[in-house]
Amino acid sequence: MAASSIPARSTGGVSHALQRAKAEPAYGAFLMLWIGFIAIPLIMGLDKFANILTNWEGYLAPWLVDVSPFSAHTMMLIIGVVEIAAGVMVALKPRYAAYVVALWLAGIIVNLLTYSGFYDVALRDFGLLVAALALAQLARAYTPGKGHSAH
Repeated sequence: MAASSIPARSTGGVSHALQRAKAEPAYGAFLMLWIGFIAIPLIMGLDKFANILTNWEGYLAPWLVDVSPFSAHTMMLIIGVVEIAAGVMVALKPRYAAYVVALWLAGIIVNLLTYSGFYDVALRDFGLLVAALALAQLARAYTPGKGHSAH
């Protein structure tokens, strides 16, 4: 499979990407994962500052607050900044940033598994981790990189 670039930001770029996704299912899967892993970290990260979706501090294992020099609120703000950065990184370099997101999700899973009552959320995040790894694999084929030329 020839390597291709992320849709260009030109007129017809989105239309071309959608047409290609219809014709090439693997490219469509790449686009869905790429857009999802831009949007999800951005939304979740921004919400750490607003707590509209939930009270994020409630998901933080107490032992983490105990060993941290920061309050739970400050930790959530830091986590929000990291998540926003992850979304931006995925937008720019999905081939590499997807691994960063997968590692971040692994940390979240450890946090949730050490805090009784959140095993269902940990399982969901494991699914997201697998999806992030799938994005990393697909991005190898659909984003320019070492030894590949963009179309």
